[in-house]
Amino acid sequence: MRVKPPLLTLITDTEHYSGEPFFAACDQALANGVDAILVREKELTSAKLLALASRLRDITRTYQARLIIHTQADVAHAVDADGVHVASSNMNTIPSIRSWLNNSKMSVSASCHNAEELAQARQTGADFVMLAPVFPTQSHPGAPSLGVDAFQRLATQADIPIIALGGITTGNYQKLALNKLAVISAILGADDPGQAARQLSSVRK
Repeated sequence: MRVKPPLLTLITDTEHYSGEPFFAACDQALANGVDAILVREKELTSAKLLALASRLRDITRTYQARLIIHTQADVAHAVDADGVHVASSNMNTIPSIRSWLNNSKMSVSASCHNAEELAQARQTGADFVMLAPVFPTQSHPGAPSLGVDAFQRLATQADIPIIALGGITTGNYQKLALNKLAVISAILGADDPGQAARQLSSVRK
């Protein structure tokens, strides 16, 4: 049985959002509808990643929210996280990650960008996927985006739970007929992260 995906995921980006304002934004977001934080930090050393994940574990526990770690299952295990997320290029590692974690309550999820990757995610046993990018995104400037129509078509045809990711803002999220979202700057870059989270979480059904 698959672990159900969170409804509103906040993805970290400490290259652009860091320090105490970042942790304050996470706290406000979790208090207003965010039910998972995905720690995606490719540039941090293992020690700094562990320190960041440990602090976010404490904050997410306060709100009974999930903590998911990108790629590094060892860090996820060390901080007692709720899941591991992998890039589309690493989906072949999902079975071994799941076996190594040996914890049916921990999710193993993947990023996908097209129908082939969605099929692979299902075949490798992912619990859910983040399908991206829906809209043009600041984190991958210039990269092609799916657009609403193509995204909806892929999400409808996929036989696996979908989270929408990529360029989602408080101004465009309602264009998606989907109640599971993941964002970065829409919350971390907002003047009022709590209000942004509250608005985005209103999409829940």
